[in-house]
Amino acid sequence: MLFLCTGNSARSQMAEALLRVRSAGVVEACSAGSHPKPLHPDAVRVMAERGINISGQPTKHVDRFSRSRFDWVITLCDKVREICPELPGHPTTAHWSLADPAAVADAVRHATFVRTADELELRIGLLLARLTVEPPERRAS
Repeated sequence: MLFLCTGNSARSQMAEALLRVRSAGVVEACSAGSHPKPLHPDAVRVMAERGINISGQPTKHVDRFSRSRFDWVITLCDKVREICPELPGHPTTAHWSLADPAAVADAVRHATFVRTADELELRIGLLLARLTVEPPERRAS
């Protein structure tokens, strides 16, 4: 599973960690961005509040995965969806349009990161339910 967003500093990093934890490591999760920035401190803080340490996760450019095969690629912002590269193996794609929590005013930023993490947890829970219910041959289509 590859999660993509523009900066790979918040949404995709949080999704990667949440999927890894929620699947108990059964689902391999990666993340990348089209224009990577440093990991956002509020992303680290909100995930730490959930008992997940992402402070050591590096940010990565999507080109790093240009030859990698994924079953799924999920874009998390509209900008990266428009420029998402073709990846080998024709992965299943999904688009979860989530606003950038780092783009809000300082006074509400933490709460926005919490809401983003909540939304990602919900969507990842639904995705995991789908992955465990659908037979593998159906998921690959």
